[in-house]
Amino acid sequence: MDFKSIIGHEQIKEHMQNAIKYNKVSHAYILNGEEGSGKKLLANVFARTLECNKGGTDACGTCISCIQADSGNHPDIKYVTHEKASIGVDDIREQINNDIGIKPYSSQYKIYIIDDGSKMTEQAQNALLKTLEEPPSYGIIILLTDNVNQLLPTILSRCVTLNLKPVSTDLIKNYLMNKHKVPDYIAELSASFSQGNVGKGIKYASSEEFLKMKDEVLHLLRYIDDMEFYEIIDAIKNISVNKLEIEDYLDLIMLWYRDILMFKATNDPNVLLFKEEYRYIS
Repeated sequence: MDFKSIIGHEQIKEHMQNAIKYNKVSHAYILNGEEGSGKKLLANVFARTLECNKGGTDACGTCISCIQADSGNHPDIKYVTHEKASIGVDDIREQINNDIGIKPYSSQYKIYIIDDGSKMTEQAQNALLKTLEEPPSYGIIILLTDNVNQLLPTILSRCVTLNLKPVSTDLIKNYLMNKHKVPDYIAELSASFSQGNVGKGIKYASSEEFLKMKDEVLHLLRYIDDMEFYEIIDAIKNISVNKLEIEDYLDLIMLWYRDILMFKATNDPNVLLFKEEYRYIS
């Protein structure tokens, strides 16, 4: 995996590659974005490129360092783990503070990637702060978080924060079709429903549950005018069973009514997301 293979996030990729090119790599980064947005992928590619034996602004993919990074066994790329719901002070002390003083085993940098960074307790953040205040020249810490506001201001002030933005629907659609061989219609629906989140787009395109949910919602919307009251209640009860997905149901309903409004405004069936529902929408 390299920068060229990452969908979207052009500004962040450019920032990282320029930092490498001009030797201005920071000792600490925060990648802020929702789950599935690509934080971990960006961190992995950045780390892989920094450690590549051939240098340059993108990893070669063939050197020993790249092979080790791809296998998850690079001695100088560390992933901070935690067994509890939160990342505690002992996790930070044992996996970063007590380790970072040891020079890199085989590379220029020693990189620590902290997933779920917002789960660090206040004590853990204060422990990390000690390292951020006086990091060794070879140390790089990459914090991944879906809520940057959970981090202490003192942490934020010592890190370069890169906020992930939504990826365009067309880019996600083309990626799903070309990379994952998803049919055009499913790719378009999944991309639109993902709201710019590539991870969600992949999940929806490959999820039988999502397609089943779509069919349930469309069936209700198609025939709601002709349904008996008890049938509508049964349909709503069926939806309410999946409480964790209620927002997904509502989003699908919104997309249906979006199609209705778009068709009324343009009288063009090509603008419809649910093109196969044309006879019901029109």
